[in-house]
Amino acid sequence: MQIGLILLALAYVLSQFFRAFLAVLAGPLEAELGIAPDVLATASGLWFLSFAAMQIPVGWALDTIGPRRTSGWLLLVGGAGGSALFALAQGPLYIHAAMLLIGIGCSPVLMASFYKFAREFNPTRFATLAAVMIGVGTVGNLISSFPMAFAAETIGWRNAMWGLAFVSGMVALGCLITVRDPDKPQGEAKGSLFDLLKMPALWVIFPIMFVNYAPIAGIRGLWIGPYLSDVFAMTTAQIGVATLVMSVAMILGTLAYGPLDRILGTRKWIVFGGNLITASATLALAFWIGASQTLAIALMVGIGFFGASFPVIIAHARSFFPPHLTGRGVTLMNLFGIGGVGVMQFASGRIHTASAGSDTAVPYVAIFGFFGVALLLGLAIYARSRDSTA
Repeated sequence: MQIGLILLALAYVLSQFFRAFLAVLAGPLEAELGIAPDVLATASGLWFLSFAAMQIPVGWALDTIGPRRTSGWLLLVGGAGGSALFALAQGPLYIHAAMLLIGIGCSPVLMASFYKFAREFNPTRFATLAAVMIGVGTVGNLISSFPMAFAAETIGWRNAMWGLAFVSGMVALGCLITVRDPDKPQGEAKGSLFDLLKMPALWVIFPIMFVNYAPIAGIRGLWIGPYLSDVFAMTTAQIGVATLVMSVAMILGTLAYGPLDRILGTRKWIVFGGNLITASATLALAFWIGASQTLAIALMVGIGFFGASFPVIIAHARSFFPPHLTGRGVTLMNLFGIGGVGVMQFASGRIHTASAGSDTAVPYVAIFGFFGVALLLGLAIYARSRDSTA
């Protein structure tokens, strides 16, 4: 294992942390700054949308200047700088700007490793390597759960964010020093993003990419906290434990998905089956919204485990990419995946506001129902895709 890949894995741990830590800070931020959950939904959406918007320039940069400078400089300026701004926050504007910056900083790290996997390793190992990287990175979800809640209660959320700014800066400098750019083949063909967009095989994969990650990211990244607090009156520490359990399920699910395409000889039906279960669990959560906190957490664990098919979807799409457009291809898919979360997080915040009333459970019925129905629509289109394990 190259030390550069280890540093990229650490950078991805930070990326996973930053997309999920707001769930456990909802209480402290509302108490100190008066920031309500719908404002945090917007902040979370801004993280995902800035991350998604960066995928086009990141794809160009990976194919042109390589993963070392692309990942290192963006993480240094965006990740470390955004964390410092968050630590200085005095209101919603600070939080929104900080999450925008952090999203930019995190935008290249996973795709930099995917680029190296696609260029330096056997193509049949791509899904497994991608799953391992995502599984390792999802440790960031663990840290953003109970450990972050504990840090917020002991040293304060501002000091915790200053610590994260320092760690982000050190990891970014490590990437600049250790990540090795893959060799470029002589006489490599030219191409652009439009060459990928002309491929019909990708257009039936884009929709499932757009909706696949939204239930996991939306629930684990934000709504698990307000939901468990509003409906079951759970404390910050209890919510931290619940998010920890869901995060473990996400890691196990990612690792379980990794080798399945080689074992079962299909990618399409692995993705289809896993996401059908995820949609069913999400709709069940909406239907039994206040039945019991044990059932609610169990269903969110199921969503975390079965919804972790992201690397298999990337691998399915990658099998159709020309080699010289690998960087643009993986980042294009990531744009749809992360952009979908951003759009749906914005929508979920509006749904929460529009359905708020005397019954605290109603907004969460609407939010989880929205996630489940969107996933079913994505699956209906994905069913027309062409399977490939190349």
